[in-house]
Amino acid sequence: MPRHRPLAARSPVTLYHDGHCPLCQREVAWLARHPRRDRVALVDIQADGFDAEALGSSFETMMGRLHLRDAAGEWFVGMDASRALYAVLGYRRLVWISGLPGLAGALDAGYRWFARRRVRLGRWWQARRKGR
Repeated sequence: MPRHRPLAARSPVTLYHDGHCPLCQREVAWLARHPRRDRVALVDIQADGFDAEALGSSFETMMGRLHLRDAAGEWFVGMDASRALYAVLGYRRLVWISGLPGLAGALDAGYRWFARRRVRLGRWWQARRKGR
């Protein structure tokens, strides 16, 4: 996949997120307040009635990595979903930088590490906030 493909994402986009993940909930709350929130539709894949198979995927696959679909029907998955999201929100320079050789690989690896541990990290983060 070309490094800067997420820059071509066309709004509005649909972001498929895990509504049970505390860190994901925080990001979604930020998106809901964002000045360009009209460019993003949010879909909780944990919601009753959500059907991943109707989208040509499975619940397990969508739980494993972030998924985003743009207005042209293009799918972006994992770190590229984050890049595409931020591109349509207007952070194109940051997205371009995140696709540079070396940095792109490090960010992709960091995303994979985070994605596997996001629920556990979210619970840890919540517990620390309650202990303040």
